[in-house]
Amino acid sequence: MAGKLGVLLLALVLSLAQPASARRKLLVFLLDGFRADYISDEALESLPGFKEIVSRGVKVDYLTPDFPTLSYPNYYSLMTGRHCEVHQMTGNYMWDPDTNKSFDLGINRDSRLPLWWNGSEPLWVTLTKARRKVYMYYWPGCEVEILGVRPTYCLEYKSVPTDINFVNAVSGALDVFKSGQADLAAIYYERVDVEGHHYGPSSAQRKDAVKAVDTVMAYMTKWIQERELQDDLNVIIFSDHGMTDISWIDKVIELDNYISLRDLQQLKGRGPVVSLWPAPGKHSEIYNKVRRVEHMTVYEKEDIPSRFYYKKGKFVSPLTLEADEGWFITENRESLPFWMNSTVTRKPEGWHWGWHGYDNELRAMRGIFLAFGPDFKSDFRAAPIRVVDIYNLMCKGSSKATEDLNCHRQQFANLLGLPASLALFWRCRF
Repeated sequence: MAGKLGVLLLALVLSLAQPASARRKLLVFLLDGFRADYISDEALESLPGFKEIVSRGVKVDYLTPDFPTLSYPNYYSLMTGRHCEVHQMTGNYMWDPDTNKSFDLGINRDSRLPLWWNGSEPLWVTLTKARRKVYMYYWPGCEVEILGVRPTYCLEYKSVPTDINFVNAVSGALDVFKSGQADLAAIYYERVDVEGHHYGPSSAQRKDAVKAVDTVMAYMTKWIQERELQDDLNVIIFSDHGMTDISWIDKVIELDNYISLRDLQQLKGRGPVVSLWPAPGKHSEIYNKVRRVEHMTVYEKEDIPSRFYYKKGKFVSPLTLEADEGWFITENRESLPFWMNSTVTRKPEGWHWGWHGYDNELRAMRGIFLAFGPDFKSDFRAAPIRVVDIYNLMCKGSSKATEDLNCHRQQFANLLGLPASLALFWRCRF
């Protein structure tokens, strides 16, 4: 059923590839770290904005992210329709032995190099090349020239966008739709993820962040009506991953208790997934030591499970450490990523209480997918989908447009072969 939901988004970019008179506009939201159960039926009773969207459109049971369930790998899987081992964005922290360059989460000039981004073509590049107008607000990567292309407009992410920033982005996007300046607008919001990290997925702070999003969603549906966009605009809302509880009191794996860090050529990442490049001649020694450590699994590159769609990645390390859910891998406790706050760091007040990056089949890693607009059924519940299914639906229903939109031929052929009874998710306009 997940693959069948490939039809769900087809209508969205179908509209972008049709003549201007018939072409509908598309507004996309990426809500970082928004776990599936944050909008459970019970939770929706106190979230009127989301509840209205669900009643007006489509809600899937949950979205399964790519492994590792980290932000950048899934940002790119969402917008390319390809798994990490294909688009090559395999982590928030990566290293290229050939160039000795690093991709590091945050502001890092080397992270903008084409070698990290040119593995696949994201949707905004495809549409820009097709002379469509794309506006992006705080979307990670929109500031990067990818395959020689930049979007029409990019409000660059430099720090966590505030709730006011989010409101202004939504209002601004609707304004450029109304004025005809944009065909696609994409908005990124991070606060749900940040509060989930700092205080945990069940915390009052995380719940407040969701309520803040809910308020904006309620205003958005009203603003769409006020701007008379309801017949011309489709809206989709998804997340990149979920969040689980962690405890630095008793669930930390300190690597320097088991190996000498001097025997590593490079180490990238902390938390659920850590990448190791042993120094020359040290691979077997390092592997034999770390594979006996409890509460984590150690993979040599060729032994990484195929279901992760990860091991063929160019930047995947010779050894990958995967922690059990709730456990955290680091060099030592001194290197734990404490967060700055109004009290003290390196004490419980500066601990993280939530994390993600674990096995993508875990319930806590599941994300969300919602959609509404003129091309969608109302009050429709659908089976789970995978992160790569979303882009695959953004292809026009003809071979020529499919080529233009970089759609996977075989997957698209499978979609075309589905019986008409499965096309339940949108009001077909062919």
